[in-house]
Amino acid sequence: MLSTLRAAAAQASGKIAEARGATENPVDFAQVLRTSIDRVNQTQQVAETKAENFAAGDDNVDLHDVMLSLQKANISFQEMVQVRNRLVTAYHDVMNMSV
Repeated sequence: MLSTLRAAAAQASGKIAEARGATENPVDFAQVLRTSIDRVNQTQQVAETKAENFAAGDDNVDLHDVMLSLQKANISFQEMVQVRNRLVTAYHDVMNMSV
């Protein structure tokens, strides 16, 4: 997810557009953001499912896997919150600019 956001930021600054040429379609920032949110959601759902299966006594689910999944979900969520915070800050900076 972070690499996708970095690629979108690089493209927005014009670095990738020079290398790609005019034949490729530009990356839609809203689509990149939506895809990233969907990935975070999927990671959280997988972790929740593993935790529920472990709590139900499923022998195929290991505690180690559950804890790793929960930590991955937590980190991905924290990352998404930081991206949101930066977007809100950027929005406020743009809104406070004098024209």
